[in-house]
Amino acid sequence: MQKILGHLRKAVQKYNMIENSDKIAVGVSGGKDSLILLEGLVRLRRFIGIDYEIMALSVDAMFGGTATDFSEITEHCQKLSVPHLIIPTRIGEIVFDVRKERSPCSLCARMRRGALNNTAAELGCSKLALGHNSDDAAETFIMNLLTEGRIGCFSPVTLLEDKNLTIIRPLILAPEKDIRRTAKKTNLPVLESNCPADGHTNRQKAKELIAALERENHGAKCCIIGAIQRDIWR
Repeated sequence: MQKILGHLRKAVQKYNMIENSDKIAVGVSGGKDSLILLEGLVRLRRFIGIDYEIMALSVDAMFGGTATDFSEITEHCQKLSVPHLIIPTRIGEIVFDVRKERSPCSLCARMRRGALNNTAAELGCSKLALGHNSDDAAETFIMNLLTEGRIGCFSPVTLLEDKNLTIIRPLILAPEKDIRRTAKKTNLPVLESNCPADGHTNRQKAKELIAALERENHGAKCCIIGAIQRDIWR
């Protein structure tokens, strides 16, 4: 966990993500990234010298009309002394049954973000922390380039003025391999994805493309991430 805490501390300080008295909602899907983020922010608070509150929010897309079992996540949050709120939605029904989206990820992601943003704002949170890592940034860059013909990526910090809420991504400097290793060592209650489109998405294609580039030119992924940090996040 020490390596993750190092990435977290660097990102928080470099991009001024957290301030005293912040009330931070952490988007916890149950995947390894969000659970590591939650664990990391709880531990970081002990020594970074910033006083902030933490709560966990989980969006239930209700895929197949069935509620997701978040009981292990709730139990884990209780051990961390972090309140956990589950947000029930009709995202699965709207995306797959009503809209019958051929490429469902974009709409699903927007609706999830909307549910998180609205709930965090309603609860009076000043920050919403999301678990995107540096690999996610590289994949998003490639997706934007190849599917939309533009150069861009999400930002480490984004202010939503209409909601008086700031989106932060404290794992933005952490490679996925570090997160994966840490999740295994800490034995976190990672939930298996129940999304019908899992493994058949544009993000998965971007991940595979970057892996192929890395095999042919070692260091290619680092070059992409470095370019994002220098030219987009400056």
